[in-house]
Amino acid sequence: MNRLKHERTKLLTKEEAAASRRWFLVDAEGKVLGRLSSALAKILIGKHKPTYTKNYDCGDFVVVINAEKVVVTGNKKREDGYLRYTGYPGGLKRKSIEEMLQIAPEKVIKYAVKRMLPKNNLGRRILSKLKVYGGSSHPHKAQKPQSIDPFLVAYGRPMK
Repeated sequence: MNRLKHERTKLLTKEEAAASRRWFLVDAEGKVLGRLSSALAKILIGKHKPTYTKNYDCGDFVVVINAEKVVVTGNKKREDGYLRYTGYPGGLKRKSIEEMLQIAPEKVIKYAVKRMLPKNNLGRRILSKLKVYGGSSHPHKAQKPQSIDPFLVAYGRPMK
């Protein structure tokens, strides 16, 4: 029989995408910031799933612990940083990654992942599934997050 291509294709609904969400636990200790962030972004978006659809939020929840022990290579710790503007003339403020790791280590990972997501409503919704904590404890024990290697899930191989 001659069937049309779209008759064989099964489409994912929003309800099915929400039902298949899992919770993952990632330990950031000793991991390089950029590589970790790209793997987390892939998991949050859902690109590691065969049911990935770019216009749906079909990714998983990710809990990151030990954010203060993340590694930044080269001189980026001192040279790179974050800019914010207060709204007043001459109010451009800059903080290096080194300062941010001391003040708020959670924000360093959150900002890195945020910049790898779509810049729209879907990207903001995806980012809300990322939970980052500076220490080794987290309040999401009731969800029973599964401890994983983010590189193995996102890329199918462990990072060197």
